[in-house]
Amino acid sequence: MLARDFKTEVLPMSNKLLRFALQILQNEEEAKDVLQDVFLKLWQKRDELEKVENMDAFAMRMVRNRCLDVIRSRRTVSMDVVKKIKLTEEESSDIDYLENTDSVALVKRIIAELPELQRMVIQLRDIEQLEYDEIAEATDMNVNAIRVNLSRARKKVRDEILKIQNYGITENNHTTSKVL
Repeated sequence: MLARDFKTEVLPMSNKLLRFALQILQNEEEAKDVLQDVFLKLWQKRDELEKVENMDAFAMRMVRNRCLDVIRSRRTVSMDVVKKIKLTEEESSDIDYLENTDSVALVKRIIAELPELQRMVIQLRDIEQLEYDEIAEATDMNVNAIRVNLSRARKKVRDEILKIQNYGITENNHTTSKVL
């Protein structure tokens, strides 16, 4: 693959790959590093890329694998750092909730709290708009498992939104009926 082919076939995927890495890692700097690593590896293997049938799925799989490596490397963080992070999250969670009144931000927050597999599948299907076959190729999952995880992820997002929207309504109804 020549440099001009690489620029026209591989580099245009950068925004999609960055969003995917950011969704998994929840850290912009790490996501950018992952993207840079993947592009470097793709460039180094550019002569072999002509054999790849679906470049999008191949690159997504590389990003996913690299993100998983980064997550594994995070697990060696000292307990002091973990305590600091938890304290910071607890202090900022109330402020974050107030700032996330916009429904898009709310959905993003709920998706970020999903289990990793559900978060990845909902990202690829609903945000990146990949087909089930492409997701299967990128994740090494069968289509039925993808559908099940996607259904569970969507249900969890829907239930959380309804719970947040109905917060206070059911409590007030119970309080009113107790007073009467």
